[in-house]
Amino acid sequence: MVSVWDKYRAVFIIIGIAIVALMMSIYIVPEEEQAVIVRTGEPVGTVNTIGGETNAGLYLRVPFIDSVRRIEKRLLDLEMNDQEVLSADQQRLLVNAYARFRIVDPVRMVERAGTTDGVRNALEPILNSVLRQELGRRTFQGMLTAERGNALANVRANLDRQARQYGAEVVDVKIMRTDLPDAPLQSAFRRMESDREREARTIRAGGSRDARIIRAEADAEAARTYADSFGQDPDFYDFYRAMQSYDQTFETGRDGDAQSESSIILSPDNEYLRQFRGQR
Repeated sequence: MVSVWDKYRAVFIIIGIAIVALMMSIYIVPEEEQAVIVRTGEPVGTVNTIGGETNAGLYLRVPFIDSVRRIEKRLLDLEMNDQEVLSADQQRLLVNAYARFRIVDPVRMVERAGTTDGVRNALEPILNSVLRQELGRRTFQGMLTAERGNALANVRANLDRQARQYGAEVVDVKIMRTDLPDAPLQSAFRRMESDREREARTIRAGGSRDARIIRAEADAEAARTYADSFGQDPDFYDFYRAMQSYDQTFETGRDGDAQSESSIILSPDNEYLRQFRGQR
């Protein structure tokens, strides 16, 4: 009796080869990836690209001839950590920045960079150079104002222009930190403190000058008022001057004690006390 294997051996072998060939031909492209089909070293097709005609799913390739290059479709990060940059006001800044990019032309990326890591390695020195160039035209204080947004927009535009040759698009550029090194930072604080003190002295000097002017104008106005009133009533002037003299002579402290240790002895009919006694 002939066994099933012996009878259908050729059929089983053909079916096995077909299954293996099918398994080697099938590949799956998930939603977060895009793929480039490379045949004998040359890109011949793409799957699930940004703005492309195909979507994620199950696809076939020619075994042993076609290879699949999988490329991230999501946003990728490019970081620049603590690079020293010289600003327009000659301040040495420690800059910590990052950029976000995505692959929009996977065929060009495969041809120019090979992988997304190759794109990242190509863009890192470009980001460093563009940031140095842009921040070198601006002051440290300017980077703390709305001018920072204009600088970042220029950096993104310049970096995006360079990234296009690798099939990438730069979506955003951010500066996470712009600090002075420790020694220059202390020097900057001291300089800012000195500037604020000098400004305060200028304001105080201006206030004292204005106060003297106002006081002098008030004294002049009071003198004119006194002169006008004294010219109209000489007796009142004599009385006023006598009261001022009494106030200075018999001046007492807040507690009623005489501030001066000297004693004054006058007779009741002394001419000095004439106004005190109500005599003209």
